Parts: sequence; C-alpha cells; structure tokens
Amino acid sequence: MEALATRLSNLDSHVEGAIRVVMFYDTLMRRRVDLPALARATAGLAECVAGIRLHSTGKVVRMSPAGTEAAAAQPTSSRSPITLDDEEIGEVWLERPAAWPLDEVVLDRLALAVAAVVERYGPARTTMADPALVELVISADGDEAGRARALRLLGFAADRPVLVAAVCSELALDRVAAAVCPAHLVKAAPMNNTGVLLATSLGDFPPGVRAGVGADPHPARAWSEARTALRFTTTRTPVVHHADLGALALLAHVPIDTLRANADVAAIAALSADDLETLDAYCTTGSLRRAADLLHLHHSSVSRRLDQIGRVLDVSDIGRVRLALAAFRLL
Repeated sequence: MEALATRLSNLDSHVEGAIRVVMFYDTLMRRRVDLPALARATAGLAECVAGIRLHSTGKVVRMSPAGTEAAAAQPTSSRSPITLDDEEIGEVWLERPAAWPLDEVVLDRLALAVAAVVERYGPARTTMADPALVELVISADGDEAGRARALRLLGFAADRPVLVAAVCSELALDRVAAAVCPAHLVKAAPMNNTGVLLATSLGDFPPGVRAGVGADPHPARAWSEARTALRFTTTRTPVVHHADLGALALLAHVPIDTLRANADVAAIAALSADDLETLDAYCTTGSLRRAADLLHLHHSSVSRRLDQIGRVLDVSDIGRVRLALAAFRLL
C-alpha cells in the first residue's frame, strides 16, 4: 500500500496524479478495508487529517497522517458527500488550511470507497425506498400476499409491527427518517406530495417537520390514520398521533363544505392572524395567564384580544372553541 501512496505534493501533473489516486483507492477496495483503514490511508496520502461521517449512525472517523485517531479538529478545506442509491448517506472531508490541487479527486474516490464499504458490510443504512414497494405496503386495494412480499423486500420482518407516518417537511425526507429513527430500520418514499415513513420505531421528529402517526397495526389503515393526523397538525403542535385524537378524528370525515358553513368555524376563519394565535394559545393552555406567557404578552393584552374575539365567538365554552379550531384546521 505504501508503494502506491505517492505523495500529492510530488506528483508531476494533474492527470498523472489523478490516475495514481484512482489506482490507490482501487487497491484499497480490492483489499476490502474498513472505514478506519480508508480514513487512515487517505490521511497518509493527502498528508492531513481525513474524516468520514455517516448520517444514519452519526459515526465519525478521523485519522491523522501518522495513522492514529486525530485529536482537535483543524480547518476543513474541502468536503464531499457520500452517495448510495441516489441518497446522501454521509460526507468525507480533509482538514488543512487550504485545498491542494488533487483534493477533489481524493475526496471523490474516498466517498465512492466508503459507499462500497457501507454497502458490503452494512447492511446499507439507506432510508429512501422504491416508492412502488412502499405503495404496495400502504395501499388499501393491495392483496395481503403482495403487501407481505413488499415488506420483506424493504427489510421488515413478518412478525414485527410496522409504524406508519405521514410527513410534510422542507427538510429532505431521508434526513427526517434518519433523525427520527437513527438506530432502527426505517424506509421512506414520497407519495402524492406527502412523505411516507415506515419504521419499526419512531423517535422525536426534528424541528420544522409536521407529521401524523397512525395507530392501526395494519399498514394500509395506519397510513389512512397518519394522513388524517397530519391534517390536525399546527405550528404549535407539529406532530399528532392518531390515537391521541379520539373523537376529533371523526371531523376528518365531515365534508369540507359542511365544516366551512358552520358558524363557529366561519367566525374563526374571519379572525386576524394575531387573534387566531391568541385563541389557539388560550385553548392549548386553558388559562389566560399561561396563554400570555406562551405568547410573551401581558395578560391584560391577551384579555383584550379574547374580549374582542368574544364578540363573534363564545370563548367561555372552551370545549366548543377547541372543536371549532380543530375543524378550522381541516380546511
């Protein structure tokens, strides 16, 4: 290996150097090295600290040119994503004040080598799945044999329940899935402008993500529940579990025109953004003073807003208002 590790600083030309870098990593891959060995060899080749990070596990490997684990982090001169099956699963980088001419080639080959190692020794911790397989799992019209086969192909065991979530987020779906389920099997796919997550376990969703989680053990019914729960999410309540909705879930089956024609719902729809936020905070906390704390306002200001809202809506009946707010969200 050392015979092939020609120092980048001694290369005569960019083309010759690039060819030698490719040959260097081809040799490493034939020897089936692991991630620490890849980082160690890269650090020796580039004469600086080399790093590898996998998003799914959070694992970080940093090696110094001396072949030991690197200590304090140095300035990062260049980075490159690790891609597997069209999904970004991590990143590699070099730590030095300024990039050298062949650093881009080194990182490109290192990223390819890391992807190969992950795929070989994984199993590959990719989260994005074939949408056709996911659709088979959550389809209400599919047959059970096809559903079971799709689950097996996605890696789920037949004897373990699968949780289903509907997601709306500006964050990439694979990042959402990796954050929610870092240590368990999770598969994701876009479906009609909504993200689908299938997982054996679900943790906390990252900020900025709205999600509905189904409760039914059958994936098709759980998907229907998850989409319903997603409709009830708000900025203040971004994640809703269908099991927590109770009878409120029945509102989702009421025709939109019927909801819109309701006097309480119409009154809420006519409120200003500030009044709507005040009403939501009051219904969430059940207390004028706690609502004021939540809104960072003086309680007298909240009281004035509620008095104004009270001219068109009976805010004294908080149960009725909560029901109207839930119906309004479905619009």
